[in-house]
Amino acid sequence: MFDKLKKSFGSSFDMMIVGLGNPGIEYDGTRHNVGFAAMDALCQKFECECKKMKFNAYVGDTVIGKKRVLLLKPLTYMNLSGKAVGAAANFYKISPENILVMYDDISLNPGTVRIRRKGSAGGHNGIKDIIEVLGSDNFPRIKIGVGAKPHPDYDLKDWVLSKFKEEERQAVEKSLETTVKAVNELLSRGIDSAMNKYSK
Repeated sequence: MFDKLKKSFGSSFDMMIVGLGNPGIEYDGTRHNVGFAAMDALCQKFECECKKMKFNAYVGDTVIGKKRVLLLKPLTYMNLSGKAVGAAANFYKISPENILVMYDDISLNPGTVRIRRKGSAGGHNGIKDIIEVLGSDNFPRIKIGVGAKPHPDYDLKDWVLSKFKEEERQAVEKSLETTVKAVNELLSRGIDSAMNKYSK
């Protein structure tokens, strides 16, 4: 099965881009699925698809900034995101520093984007699992703000699985546009340039 995939995609990629989320229509539009939404926006911009099922994920490929890119949306549910990321990384021999992960961040307001070269999980279970599977936190990431809990006693799971209010949704849509621009900048001119332009 994987040999056929390698034949169709080729044997090497310069970069892997991962969008985190939960599979299933009931999770569409939730805060935790903004990484999936970012991948969809990226595919729309670069006229590609991320729909083949391999590595417990939807996968696709494209070229951004003259770099051949593997696209990946894990279907393992958020807390086991590393299973899909690790399988694809091992198969194509992609090192952690060449894996860009896009995901939600409750510490940032909707509409805000942060780019980081590496770092801890910061309480995000999807990132935590990726770090554990890869054995490294040395991978770039784009954090997309989804807003903090309305009050400390609000259940975190309920919050990240809630949907955006209209004004929040509009802000997030703008941040997805920024994310796509940041990805293009990062692959074209490097992470420092992307951070200077889009990590505000």
